[in-house]
Amino acid sequence: MQPEDISKLVVRVAMKDRAAFDLLYRNTSAKLFGVCLRVLSDRAEAEEALQEVYVKIWTKADRFAVSDLSPISWLVAVARNQAIDRLRARRQKAAAGLDEAEEVADARPGPEDNVAAGSEMMKVQRCLAELEPDRAAAVRAAYVEGDSYADLAARFSVPLNTMRTWLRRSLIRLRECMER
Repeated sequence: MQPEDISKLVVRVAMKDRAAFDLLYRNTSAKLFGVCLRVLSDRAEAEEALQEVYVKIWTKADRFAVSDLSPISWLVAVARNQAIDRLRARRQKAAAGLDEAEEVADARPGPEDNVAAGSEMMKVQRCLAELEPDRAAAVRAAYVEGDSYADLAARFSVPLNTMRTWLRRSLIRLRECMER
């Protein structure tokens, strides 16, 4: 089917011509189904998306302006956008399910976790005490308080690259200490 034929069908669909809609469906559904399937990767969901696409085409055909652009491009865009909307909805639904699961689960640490965390914290404090005081303060500010390297370089009156070197070497020493 030629692009101008599809354009004519879309214009007739805008006037709620059921025969034109049927003909448009028969000539474009395979291509639009392929678009939906490619985005969604699930045949059943692609079939549902395709139905929604044709509902949108039926209700919004009057928005299609006959132009030099290919009418199939407009139809593909409708199909692609519908499939992407379904994909987003699927992700949001999955994320909502995770949020609900987090509400059910008790996120508070148990007694064993508290003991392990306390022991680990003491070890970190001991290892930080082995660093030079200015290096330990820089590590705390960068990795606990979230200060930027540039802010730390200004606070300690050292060049930015020197601050990066301080932090990198301090982390290496901390890792070695923690492994002992």
